[in-house]
Amino acid sequence: MHQNYIPHPEAMGTTSSALVMLFALFFIERLEFICSRINSNVSCIASEREALMKFKGNLIDEANRLSSWVGEDCCTWKGVGCSSKTGHVVKLDLRNPIRKPSWIFSSDYSNFEMNKLGGQISPSLLDLNHLHYLDLSMNDMQISNSLGSLKSLRYLDLSWSIFNATIPHNLGNLSRLQYLNLSYNYLPGPIPDTLGRLTSLTVLDLSSNNFNDSMSYSLCNLSSLVHIDLSYNSLRGAIPHCLGNLASLSILRLNANYYLQGPIPNLDLSNNQIKGKVLTFQKCKYRGPTKSLQLSSNRFEGPLTPLPSYVDLLDLSNNSLSGPITVSDDNAFTSLGLSNNHLTGVISVSLCKAKNIDLIDFSNNQLSGKIPPCLGQLNQLSVLDLTNNSLYGEIPSSLGSLQSLNSLHLRNNNFFGKLPLSLQNLTNLFTIDLGENVFTDNIPSWIGYNLTNLKFLNLQSNNFYGDIPPQLCCLQNLQLLNLAQNNITGNIPRCFGNFTAMVDLHRGHFSYRFNYSIEANYEENILDSMKGRELEYTKTLKFLVSMDLSNNGIVGEIPEELMDLSGLLNLNLSGNHLKGRIPNSIGNLTQLESLDLSRNKLSGPIPSSLSSLRYLSYLNMSFNNLSGRIPTGNQLRTLDDPSIYIGNDDGLCGAPLNSCLDDKSSDGDHKHGDEGKVADETDFLWFYAGIGPGFSVGFLGVCGTLNFKKSWRSIIWALWQEIHDGFITLTIKVLHFSIAKCLQFRYLRPLQPAHLTTSMLFWVSFTQSVSSMYS
Repeated sequence: MHQNYIPHPEAMGTTSSALVMLFALFFIERLEFICSRINSNVSCIASEREALMKFKGNLIDEANRLSSWVGEDCCTWKGVGCSSKTGHVVKLDLRNPIRKPSWIFSSDYSNFEMNKLGGQISPSLLDLNHLHYLDLSMNDMQISNSLGSLKSLRYLDLSWSIFNATIPHNLGNLSRLQYLNLSYNYLPGPIPDTLGRLTSLTVLDLSSNNFNDSMSYSLCNLSSLVHIDLSYNSLRGAIPHCLGNLASLSILRLNANYYLQGPIPNLDLSNNQIKGKVLTFQKCKYRGPTKSLQLSSNRFEGPLTPLPSYVDLLDLSNNSLSGPITVSDDNAFTSLGLSNNHLTGVISVSLCKAKNIDLIDFSNNQLSGKIPPCLGQLNQLSVLDLTNNSLYGEIPSSLGSLQSLNSLHLRNNNFFGKLPLSLQNLTNLFTIDLGENVFTDNIPSWIGYNLTNLKFLNLQSNNFYGDIPPQLCCLQNLQLLNLAQNNITGNIPRCFGNFTAMVDLHRGHFSYRFNYSIEANYEENILDSMKGRELEYTKTLKFLVSMDLSNNGIVGEIPEELMDLSGLLNLNLSGNHLKGRIPNSIGNLTQLESLDLSRNKLSGPIPSSLSSLRYLSYLNMSFNNLSGRIPTGNQLRTLDDPSIYIGNDDGLCGAPLNSCLDDKSSDGDHKHGDEGKVADETDFLWFYAGIGPGFSVGFLGVCGTLNFKKSWRSIIWALWQEIHDGFITLTIKVLHFSIAKCLQFRYLRPLQPAHLTTSMLFWVSFTQSVSSMYS
């Protein structure tokens, strides 16, 4: 028979111990796993969360950018970054989310302003002891000395944020800082020597401020520097030689300062007064990572030596260089600016080897010959500016392959023939400036159909003929149209009222971006006739809204729809064969500054609404068939030159011309009116002369009756006392106000208490006299 097995007590103890050990090991392993999971999802430190809330409380946040800053876990807040191991806040990125345009104009500028954070940088940031990264750029902050105590900072960007402040001296205590950007803040004074203590710094950007002393030699202590930008300040004196000891330095920008002296290193030294012959590039052995050489706007002169092949961006514009442009076959240009010199010869075909070039600016030289057809191979080209040279021939059809082209300037050369049909492929064009050439063609309709991004179209001073194609009305982004001085006939298309950018001012201002390098100093420019003068627009081009159809053979009437272009600053229809009346709604052109309708066949009166144009500063209505009275008022009062109305067959009258006939009649009426006024004044004198004696007789009669009738006198006296008590208060107030107003007006000083006393004494004296009389 089977017997039940009973284990030995020692065996039972051993088994239990093993189970306990296994359970303990499993528990420890699980505990480590749980702890690792907790550490990987660690939340922020409570004290640092409080510091961030205090920081937020000091800020002005109109766009509610910090709306996510709620709840316990600040590591999930927008712009806040925490360490995954410790939970400490290590990053605070509150950069304005809307891109701030530098030289590129943006139509969304109001959104940028709305998204700025304002206010004081709170000292509570000192509680963020582990903060490595702080970006408050493109806001509107008031800098705090507490920033110099954030010893763990490695990255600090306050660009476009602390305007007209001063750099805290204790910023030099940030010994771990590697990146410092204080650009575009207009910071005054010298560059603080304390910055020389930032020995870990690799990038220092102090550009676009107002530093106005010599360069600080303390910068030579920053042995780790790779990039330093001191451009667009007012620095003076010599460039410290010790900067040459910064072995890691690859970019040094000093352009746009005042009177920097000394030898020329391989730097950006544009916009200075350096003179002499430009260096011989072939003797330069430097082949480092810096690929930009900017020497524009100096006083270099003499022959231009062969251009270097090792430079990407070369800018020698605005000097006095002469001779031909010599380019090597192995060049690697991405941007080449040689404008405003005295260069001659032809455009080298070697330039066509620069496959990555995006900007060619040879404007304002004496170049001759034809445009090399191989330029059509430069697929990255964004700007081609050959303005003001002596180039000739037809435009090569190969230019229609420049798909990236934004801006084409060929003004004031000797180009002739027709516009190649291939240009309709340049759908990214914003600017076409072909003025002052010898093109002979109809205005191509494909300009309106295909080039719908155009903002500036200038075809003036050519031989274009025929009607204006109504397809131009498709150019809703157009803010400048210049067809002046051609042989254009026909009517002005009524659909010109569709030029939306000439109505909506915000849409009309530059809202596009060029594709070329932002380091290039090129500025878009247009020549336009306004206020009787030919002006070149560069920095103010974004505000120019203009239509010039002058000196053609245009017939018909001025379309009423043209008056819908309320954003126009300049309207010039002079020198045509326009007839009919000036539209009465011309007052709708509320922004108009210049209006020229001279030398046409316009008739009828000048609309009175013209006087409502508050900004009008130039007007020419001469040599038409206008008649009637010249409107007056507002700006028209300042336009008092009679020549702006001459040649209208004496049909106009009124200032500044001869008076109108009804003005003389009105003068007679005024004379009669003055005589009547004298008669009326005489009648009034007799009226007032009769009032005095009548009042005296009546007053004495009443007083005599009261003297003999005691009962009447008692009733009158009681009534007088009741009126007296209420009337005295009112009269004192009225007298006090009248005296105050009189004295303040006359002596221009506040009313004194003595004036009140005077008015009260006057009333008391008067009432006492009356009381005595009735008693």
